[in-house]
Amino acid sequence: MVNNIHGTTRRSVLAGVAGALGIAAVIALAGCAAPRPVLVPSDDDATPVVTVRAYDNYYEPAEVEIKAGEAVKWEFMGPAEHDVVSDDRSFVSELAVKHEYTHVFDEAGDFAYLCSIHPEMRGLVKVKE
Repeated sequence: MVNNIHGTTRRSVLAGVAGALGIAAVIALAGCAAPRPVLVPSDDDATPVVTVRAYDNYYEPAEVEIKAGEAVKWEFMGPAEHDVVSDDRSFVSELAVKHEYTHVFDEAGDFAYLCSIHPEMRGLVKVKE
């Protein structure tokens, strides 16, 4: 290898450039991350009619049906963090391990939701009149 007057080799210069480009890529990708949605407080005083468990990487059951005015409780289980974030942002839990979140559904409709860090985790609450 050829050394320049400062004793560095072409390989070490290229390694430094590659490292700098890698750091720049990580910073750029971090800037593209979607911001966390605003939390909607849990309705802890409500009595849920159904419980959905958030396991590592699925909800069980993934689809539930309730009546308007009733509540659903989510229990986060397993070693990974999870949350529930509805598509319309009407309910948004915190991201946590071993946590519970309850939401009262006052209006009829279909409410799709997911885990913000595991987008393959999807669920649906069907609220009837």
